Amino acid sequence: MWLLWTILIGILVGWLAGLIVKGRGMGVLVDLIVGILGSLLGHFVFGLLGLASYGLIGSLVISVVGAVLLLLLIRVIKRA
Repeated sequence: MWLLWTILIGILVGWLAGLIVKGRGMGVLVDLIVGILGSLLGHFVFGLLGLASYGLIGSLVISVVGAVLLLLLIRVIKRA
């Protein structure tokens, strides 16, 4: 059940980050990958800053921030 929630939240987070950064999503598979990797990145960065999240909403916020950071990083690398 945990894996199913992780996949669903990853798709949602990747889709939201795609809307924020590019104006549209990039497809379900890419949204899933960006969402999951962005979630890991967001929790890592917030952990370094000494910030924590509690509950579903806090985790979603951190995951979206991480996915947006990941998409911006990908955009900078693609332009270079």
